[in-house]
Amino acid sequence: MAATNEAVAAAKIEELAALFAALVLMCLLTFRSLAATLCIILPLALVSLLNNALMAMLGIGLKVSTLPVIALGVRVGVDYGIYLYDRIEAHLHEGLPLREAYYRALVERGAAAAFTAVTMSIGVGSWIFSALKFQADMGLLLSFMFFVNMLGAIFLLPALLAFFLDKSKREGEVAISAT
Repeated sequence: MAATNEAVAAAKIEELAALFAALVLMCLLTFRSLAATLCIILPLALVSLLNNALMAMLGIGLKVSTLPVIALGVRVGVDYGIYLYDRIEAHLHEGLPLREAYYRALVERGAAAAFTAVTMSIGVGSWIFSALKFQADMGLLLSFMFFVNMLGAIFLLPALLAFFLDKSKREGEVAISAT
């Protein structure tokens, strides 16, 4: 049992490192921006950290069966950030200030992200009432990750973007070259 626990602990680090490396690579290839990649990945990393804290608080150990659940929560959670960032970026390229670009992105994708997160959270959250402890624990963890990843995309992503954007892009100034 001790050997299994050690293997699972090592696998967790490898699995999450591989998962986040793949997400970083795909975001870099898609958006061609380190700032965009960080805006999408940092909320996911924070939620993963919070998920570990929740597991510790609830006494849910890291096991062979819980490891894929953590990866699933990250995998589903990245979608919210990608959908929202994609629309914000499109509106910034139109010359809109960040505030307006964010508002329009929320109008276009925010309701879909919230609906998806709430629907999935309620769906797997119903597992909490299961007589099987594992299923109840996983329902709680997945519900938490689905919902909090959506909150991270809606609230933390634009805050990070405001931090990374230079002032002219935040305020919607379009640079006009003198020719």
